[in-house]
Amino acid sequence: MILLDHVTKIYPGDEEPALDNVSLHIEPHEFVFLVGKSGAGKSTLIKMITKEEQPDSGKIIVGGIDLDYVKKRYIPHYRRRLGVVFQDYKLLPTRTVFENVAFALEIAGMSNREIQKTVPKVLELVGLADKAHKFPTHLSGGEQQRVSIARSVARQPKILIADEPTGNLDKLTRKEIIELLQRINDFGTTILVTTHDETIVNHLSKRVVTLKNGRIVDDQKQHGVYKLDREPVATPPKIVIPGSRPAHHATPYHDAANQWYASNRPMKTAPKLSDFGHQNETVRLKPAPKPRPKPTAPKPPTKRVI
Repeated sequence: MILLDHVTKIYPGDEEPALDNVSLHIEPHEFVFLVGKSGAGKSTLIKMITKEEQPDSGKIIVGGIDLDYVKKRYIPHYRRRLGVVFQDYKLLPTRTVFENVAFALEIAGMSNREIQKTVPKVLELVGLADKAHKFPTHLSGGEQQRVSIARSVARQPKILIADEPTGNLDKLTRKEIIELLQRINDFGTTILVTTHDETIVNHLSKRVVTLKNGRIVDDQKQHGVYKLDREPVATPPKIVIPGSRPAHHATPYHDAANQWYASNRPMKTAPKLSDFGHQNETVRLKPAPKPRPKPTAPKPPTKRVI
């Protein structure tokens, strides 16, 4: 689903790389926490995936799309295939909750009729059906973040990236937002979350990738805990959030909003790392075939003079 292969990024004027030969493969339906101290490279890695920055070397494939071949004019179209949630919400203050979510669908080219049918289902999904006509300034921080998540999942993306989604929230509200993200992950959406929240990381016990000085220093595939310097940490007991279900269970969700979100998946599944060869090899595309030389007319035979 998300593949970074030997990715390096050095910003102009910096001596040390922001990302240093980073390789990472995130499978479809995974929930991954990306942790590290400030300056470890988390934001740069996210910008690589959203194509806000270009790597100096390496290969990035997202949802089966080779980002080397996404031209500048198509970057907005590519980003619409992702869901992105920010710490500061980035809501339009002069538009209602309904209009904020509808705006994301308008720029994606959805018709007014489809928007009127879709937005109520999205707001029901995030628990804001009764706040549709409120303005962002009349909402709590947790409610504003729910609107941001609603706007991001309105197009039912296969991948949702949340950059410090609980950074400005209190403890109880942080738990509610992470519960919502886990619920969306239960539907099959791949979730990548950057965070400094040790409590949430340890309680969810998901995959945890740790960055330090631009390098991945730890990748706990299962039952991950928050640790920045590889110090030994006792694994806390796994906390199961009420109402959550593993993505592989076939138990259906019964309400209309859940059924709607789980029904449509516009992005194709990404190729697995094994499809490209060994993990230590750089992903290379097959070179284009060389043009065949044009056939030349045979030379007329020369007459022998006797």
